[in-house]
Amino acid sequence: MTTNAGPTVRRTVLTLPAAPLGPENPLPALRPLDPPRTVDDDTRRAMPRDMARRIGYEPLRTPLPTRVLDGYGRERRATGFDAIVIENDRLRATVLPGLGGRVHSLHHKPAGRELLHRNPVFQPAAFALNGAWFSGGIEWNIGATGHTALTCAPLHAAVVPAPDGGAMVRLWEWERLRDLPFQVDLWLPDGSDFLYAAVRIRNPHERPAPVYWWTNMAVPEDRRILVPADEAWHHGYTHALRRVTVPRQDGEDRTYPQNSAHSGDWFYEVPDGSRRWIAALDADGEGFVQTSTDPLRGRKLFVWGHGRGGRHWQEWLGGPAGGPGYAEIQAGLARTQLEHLRLEAGEELSWLEAYGALSADPRAVHGADWGAALAETGARLEERLPRADVDAAYRAWRSHAADTEPGPLLATGSGWGALEVLRGRFTLPGTPFPESTLGAPQEPWRDLLRTGVLPAPAPGEPPGPSLVAPHWRDMLETAPADPYTEYHLGVAQWHAGDRAQAVRSWERGLASAAARWPLLRCLAVADREGGHTERAADRYAEAFDDLCASSGTDGTPTLVALAREALDALLAAGRPGAAREVWTRLPDAVRERGAYRLLEARLLVAEGDLPGARAVFDAGFEVPDLREGARTLGELWAAVSDEPLPHRYDFRMRPA
Repeated sequence: MTTNAGPTVRRTVLTLPAAPLGPENPLPALRPLDPPRTVDDDTRRAMPRDMARRIGYEPLRTPLPTRVLDGYGRERRATGFDAIVIENDRLRATVLPGLGGRVHSLHHKPAGRELLHRNPVFQPAAFALNGAWFSGGIEWNIGATGHTALTCAPLHAAVVPAPDGGAMVRLWEWERLRDLPFQVDLWLPDGSDFLYAAVRIRNPHERPAPVYWWTNMAVPEDRRILVPADEAWHHGYTHALRRVTVPRQDGEDRTYPQNSAHSGDWFYEVPDGSRRWIAALDADGEGFVQTSTDPLRGRKLFVWGHGRGGRHWQEWLGGPAGGPGYAEIQAGLARTQLEHLRLEAGEELSWLEAYGALSADPRAVHGADWGAALAETGARLEERLPRADVDAAYRAWRSHAADTEPGPLLATGSGWGALEVLRGRFTLPGTPFPESTLGAPQEPWRDLLRTGVLPAPAPGEPPGPSLVAPHWRDMLETAPADPYTEYHLGVAQWHAGDRAQAVRSWERGLASAAARWPLLRCLAVADREGGHTERAADRYAEAFDDLCASSGTDGTPTLVALAREALDALLAAGRPGAAREVWTRLPDAVRERGAYRLLEARLLVAEGDLPGARAVFDAGFEVPDLREGARTLGELWAAVSDEPLPHRYDFRMRPA
């Protein structure tokens, strides 16, 4: 489709070697996948007051109400992804609306070069707040500290007139971790070397909400990262947050990603009043730059490190082994990613970003004088895209385009936004959530809204997704107290931090439940969180027995997920015999999966069969959803061998 003779928007299909995303994990995510990031009291006292306050504000308790995505594997096949191409005579941007609106590629035509790290594959890995994440391009991280739960989710997309009269692509969705709608408007002005992205987050509720945003841009790592700052907050493998100088730290110039042995984050202190930008320039002074209006204050560099674990992670995410690595440069609403901002009831946040090509004198860019390098880069940016032009483009967008209703959909997101608009009767100009997008996951909750009763699933079917926002929790508390409603009420109470009441709700439901395993599993999680390891093991074993009795052992996603948790709990309780009973009831196809091969090795170690556990390693396995920074493989290997950890199992991102 074309809206004028200049910039164009069209739909296409991008084909990549891709691992299928697989089914959602049907068990509610009652625990975060990673422990929350914290800072000690001494560090907090040394921070600016607003930074310290934001670090303590509303950290995420769980990934609820989203479901964990951990059903993917490592076998890739050619797969077509719906894509939207935005193009002018200078740039071509390729956007994947079905994968969180990721900008997969930004191609600069005059130079004939890709400005971003464009991942040649789609390979999920367990880095997002709810599991599956993939690397490369430009991603929109909204919700809470980490990679967004929308990483692999579809967004709504449509064409809207841009402020200059051209074509603009609007992406929008309802972010469920914080219960907030947002939009990203992308356009290429005629003849421009920069892709514009105008972002808006709205709080339509009658209560304040925590807000988090970091735009993550993957760039080749053989660059120098330039940002107008002389200091940064460094978050490294020790998990401490400390203030350091830029560019040199501990004797090395850390603005070159390849100079760092281990993974780390640098959150730069851009002085108030300075233009906000970050650039990644190669040996010839060529590369990529991002700039924005002032509300997007933070800038960051993340590196994987050149150690074996860091290199392995890069191969794991995109490969091939020995291929070029990448780093991440980011821009966010706060100084660091440990912070969340407060968005008042009825208020909104908005800003404009621009991404494009930049050329600067390589002698200055790579010279020893940091100030001169910044001055040269900043001057060239000002020539290519004046700060005043960015501010003017934002004002024009906010006045003439932000609320424009979109045309026909190019892509359709979830129905959760429609459910929230239906409940709250919200008016959100520019981002419609029509009732026609409601689907099967939302239907029971629409019934609760209309009738006050939450309908139970068909016999033998697992519980559907839970909703946990205060307004849904209130409705569950007044609904008829059947076992299914008590189950969902307990999930909502747990998410709200009222764990004792959650346990009481689950226990009430258990007293008359036909299918006991959903409630037993929730109680088992509560026991593990409370340090009651033996009781947790008992409840997991009973839950597994109940599921097998009602549904069989045919390898359904529910059986796969529950067995994995039960095996882990039984081994943690020192009960390898009971764990072996669960193991023997699993289908062969499940036992052959990488995560279960790892559990088998743990089970053999617990049984005292170290040669058998070593044989599992020697046969080879891959755990697709291994978490970033996980040390499990190394620790288990040390129990079965005195030899160095083989490369295929080495994902350690910090010193041994």
